[in-house]
Amino acid sequence: MDKPIISGDTIIIPSSQENLADVDLFIEGTLRGYGVQESIIADIAISVSELVNNAILHGNKSSPDKAVTVSIARVNGSVQITVKDQGIGFNPEKVANPIEDANLLKEVGRGIFIVRSLMDSVEITGSSEGTVVCITKAI
Repeated sequence: MDKPIISGDTIIIPSSQENLADVDLFIEGTLRGYGVQESIIADIAISVSELVNNAILHGNKSSPDKAVTVSIARVNGSVQITVKDQGIGFNPEKVANPIEDANLLKEVGRGIFIVRSLMDSVEITGSSEGTVVCITKAI
């Protein structure tokens, strides 16, 4: 896959950070189409960008042979977004708390913390086929 593919409520991108802007445009455009407030769009866009970046770098290890899939849907007054990678999966319980004294100066480990603080719900499922993160935000 050389470039992003959009099909309905889903965008699939090659594992390259060059495609982050395409995901951002897709998510923000869809949310504006739903009539979502700009402040909520900003929170969701930050969260999705963080998750897609993690999927590219940590999940797929920037492998050009792997893709990241992002899907969006309206569900009962909320928006639900799913980000899937094709990595080996990970255990979210092993992510260190970035606000503990020992972790304050570390350059990594804040993404999931930020996403959890901005979204109403964050579900992470890891398996040998990759990681799936589903976030939900009331709109």
